[in-house]
Amino acid sequence: MASDNNKLHIVLFPWLAFGHLIPNLELAKLMAEKGHLVSFVSTPRNIHRLPELPPHLTPLIKFVKLPLPKVLNLPHDAEATSDVPYNVVQFLKKAYDELQQPMTRFLESAKPDWIIYDFAPYWIGSIASKLGIKSAFFSIFPATSMGFIGSVSTLMGTDDDNSRKTLEDYLVPPPWVPFPTTVAFRYFEIMRISDSFSDDNDSGVSDVYRFAASFQNCDIILIRSCLEFEGEWIEVVKNLHRKPVLPVGQLPSTAYDDGAENETWRWMKEWLDKQNKGTVVYVAFGSEAKPRQEEVKEIALGLEKSELPFLWALRIQRGPTDPEVRRLPEGFEERTRGRGIVWTGWAPQLKILSHQSVGGFLSHSGLSSVVEAIQNEKPLVFLTFLADQGLISRVLEEKKMGYSIPRDERDGSFTSESVADALRLVLVEERGRIYRENMKEMKDIFVNRERQNRYVDGLLSYLRENRNASIN
Repeated sequence: MASDNNKLHIVLFPWLAFGHLIPNLELAKLMAEKGHLVSFVSTPRNIHRLPELPPHLTPLIKFVKLPLPKVLNLPHDAEATSDVPYNVVQFLKKAYDELQQPMTRFLESAKPDWIIYDFAPYWIGSIASKLGIKSAFFSIFPATSMGFIGSVSTLMGTDDDNSRKTLEDYLVPPPWVPFPTTVAFRYFEIMRISDSFSDDNDSGVSDVYRFAASFQNCDIILIRSCLEFEGEWIEVVKNLHRKPVLPVGQLPSTAYDDGAENETWRWMKEWLDKQNKGTVVYVAFGSEAKPRQEEVKEIALGLEKSELPFLWALRIQRGPTDPEVRRLPEGFEERTRGRGIVWTGWAPQLKILSHQSVGGFLSHSGLSSVVEAIQNEKPLVFLTFLADQGLISRVLEEKKMGYSIPRDERDGSFTSESVADALRLVLVEERGRIYRENMKEMKDIFVNRERQNRYVDGLLSYLRENRNASIN
């Protein structure tokens, strides 16, 4: 526990996506464990949906509920990206941007030592500076992704030598990376997120600008990463931004278990208990990625052709207003009954991955899912969809920690045969043993409690020493 003289008050302000909210909550818990007061700011419904805190941390983590302003075309009760179709997320960002005034009022009254913010509220760094509050931009994206996107001048398009002028410029490793790498987007990946590069979207601000302003206006940069895994990429980020860059560790999930088992997990566990060790494919693509209908069909038929048992957490809609409901191929469930389960509700992913019958994870390569897979030594098969998932999968492929299903470079299409072949390679075949072995070797880097504590101690020490100092 920190002494009263050394106790900090830290505000966390994550973007409205559970892939962002949960890592921020893990960081909040680690800082509260050291005796510091944390104000976790989000919207009421999101806070209600967060995992329960361990009782000993509840006095130190204060949830601050800011109602999300209503904007045209944003459905009622939509407070997270998982609540809306992909094309509506920009309206969520527009509503989020309207939290500037209530957030300013909160900071004025709370007078925290630091605010740690996400990429979407690009405006918070300048607000904090005017109020005399130190700010840290916290990237829940790994150093690989932050190093790939470049400096503020590159993102703003003011660096003639390094600025990317076309989407094709994202298809090759950038010139400022001084070591060989395959990390770059593929054409179909960059096309799926092309709206992120344009200010002509429904939020009025591109994601590229949000990142640039977030980097520019903060005092320090925090990254969900560790030197042992991607130290060379952390150096790239330091060289790009010329300000303090602190890795905070991989923040593995530490869900509080009160001993109660919900009904969903109870019957899933009963089914998993009946399967042979290391044979089940777990399939899930996070809270945001929603495969297209043709992709759902090929995934389903690939699972069928693999002849492996499977548990598929399938999102058929992004929120209740999503008009495009995904369907399984006709007869699929009947043909695979007993061998596989398709579940369209919430799934207890961490518990599923920890079960000994699960032998591999067909994933979108989102960082939180990757960390949970490594936590449980489950080799990965990748199907990327959004954001930086392609970049993460490249670096994991370089390290032989996962295998990407072969796809058409232009449209991203793939076949059921390629799905089945990839699953059998990673879970069963001798030539895929390297993926299974490397996951076991990487576990200590990602989920070593002592190492994670050292990163948090280093962060807190820095925050204490610089809360009242000028940082340049």
